[in-house]
Amino acid sequence: MFIPNLHKNENIEEVKSFLNENSFGILISQVDGKVSGTHIPMELDKDENGEDVLVGHIARANPQSKKLKNEEEILAIFNGPNSYLSSSWYQKENVPTWNYVAVHVYGKVKIMEGEELLDALTKLVDKYEKNSKNPVSVKKMSSRTLEQVNGIVGFSIKINEIQAAYKLSQNREEKEYINITNELEKIGDSNSIGIAEAMKKAKK
Repeated sequence: MFIPNLHKNENIEEVKSFLNENSFGILISQVDGKVSGTHIPMELDKDENGEDVLVGHIARANPQSKKLKNEEEILAIFNGPNSYLSSSWYQKENVPTWNYVAVHVYGKVKIMEGEELLDALTKLVDKYEKNSKNPVSVKKMSSRTLEQVNGIVGFSIKINEIQAAYKLSQNREEKEYINITNELEKIGDSNSIGIAEAMKKAKK
């Protein structure tokens, strides 16, 4: 991913926090000579050696799953908030633009099976069920229900590189920067508010 130096985020802990909060991404790989993508949750975790990995699964019926191989190079893309910026918010005439947060993760695949896959599914469900009134647990599911695990292919991605783009009006002077965040908040949708919050956080 092309990222101007001004927009690179090399604070790895901040980027990991982003991945934990925005884990629904796009798995990109080659399928029969064509680029293929699947929208799925991929959770940041550690492998047996304490190395950072992304863990996920896709449907066995998905052609992409049939071509996943151990040690295959793969790309996972994660999007954060994004919003259009009107140049009317600037003090001087300029072109409109777009602010956004996006992270690309590159690594090598390892296929997961058996207890390793079941453990990954348990962690996934526990993470998203913790705020449920009546939380579901993989550990309490019947063997009949868990037979559905046969319909998925689990994987982990050993992370080789993370590229993080945080385009947040870093080139604007303080007064203009504040005005942009104020205008974004006036729009009031989740993306504009998310970008305004990211801009405020970047200034701390």
